[in-house]
Parts: sequence; structure tokens; C-alpha cells
Amino acid sequence: MSSPSGVQLVPHGKNVLVFRNGDPFHNGRRMVVNERQYVTFEAFLNDVTRSIQAPTAVRNIYTPRNGHRVTQLSDLNNRGQYVAGGNEKFRKLDYLHTEVKPTVTIKVKDVQQLFLLFSFAFCTCYNITIFSPGSVFRNGDLMTPPIRVLIPPSIQREWELVLTLLTEKANLYSGAVRRICTLDGVSISSGAELVSGEYYVVVGSEKFKCLPYEELLT
Repeated sequence: MSSPSGVQLVPHGKNVLVFRNGDPFHNGRRMVVNERQYVTFEAFLNDVTRSIQAPTAVRNIYTPRNGHRVTQLSDLNNRGQYVAGGNEKFRKLDYLHTEVKPTVTIKVKDVQQLFLLFSFAFCTCYNITIFSPGSVFRNGDLMTPPIRVLIPPSIQREWELVLTLLTEKANLYSGAVRRICTLDGVSISSGAELVSGEYYVVVGSEKFKCLPYEELLT
């Protein structure tokens, strides 16, 4: 049906759901796309970067199941799901069934926080060797480089304090750190099992994600 003379119809928008590449906890961000709002595909990518709070500029849009690249707005389907990534390669995950990020309130005893601060200050002032397990990866996160962690010997002996320290350092999507695992998923149960210079994965209440974390080291 033609429009009345002098009246221009606004193009219908496409409703799409966009996920962050390699993030198993991202629930997706809904966006409305139309050609009037986004004159170029580049403008759309820039808006996706802001909308999903991507760690780097979004440069590629993929289909979630097979990772096929979408290169123009006309290829987007209404009510379609897509994965947005930067220059890194597509990470194949079950994006359509991502775990819902729970709302977690971390309650740490004041005495534990004071103990952490005192231990670091004491070790620094008196030049005491600080144990370093190397670096830790965040469970299921192939976008963030491993995080270097320094653990004073006094904290290493208190497992709950180790987990508290890693909770503050790692800032997991799922909340507090509940477990520390080797790269192949073996759980560590005490500070004595941590080996200086090794790499580990910090895990929250969710299951361990068996992913090629070693790729971030190359």
C-alpha cells in the first residue's frame, strides 16, 4: 500500500538479541535495528560495542550456532540471535542457553579484610617473600588475559582468605570465588597444593568450563 503524498514511512525495525563473544554468562542485549538509525554497518557495530559493554571494539557479528559472519544490516533477521566480537576468532559456546547471572551479595567479615590489608603491609615493609601461584583465568572467560596474583604466606595457610583475595581480584561474573582448579578441571582444596608459577582457573558457584585457556598464553 502506497503512502500519502509527502509522507515518508519509517522503516520497520528488526529486533535482535546480541551476545558477547566467548562470554558464557552474558544473557544477551536486545537491540532494534533499522536503516534510518544505522546508515552504515560500521555505525551498528559501534552501537553494539556500547550496548553489550564489550571489552574491545566490536568488529564482527556472527550467527551463534555456526559462527557465520554477518556483513551488512540487510542480512540481520528479525528476532534473530547474534554474537558480537572484536578481532579475535569466534568462540563456539551454547549462547542460546547461557547461564543466568545470579545476583550475589558478597559478605566478607571485617576481620578478614583487615587481615588481608595487614598481611600485605607487613610483608611489604619487612621484605618478606610473597607467594605467587602465577596467574589465574576466570572460569569460562576467553576474552580476559590471566590475572597475576600475589599471596602472602600467612594468607596461603588460610584457604577462606585465599578465596576471598581471589574474589576481589578476579571479579567473576557469577560472584564469589568458590573453587580453584587446574587448567584441566582438577579442584585444589588447600593453599599447600598451589604451585608457584603455575596457572589456575577460579570458579564461582557454576560448573567448571573446560575451555582452551592456554590459547591466551600464546
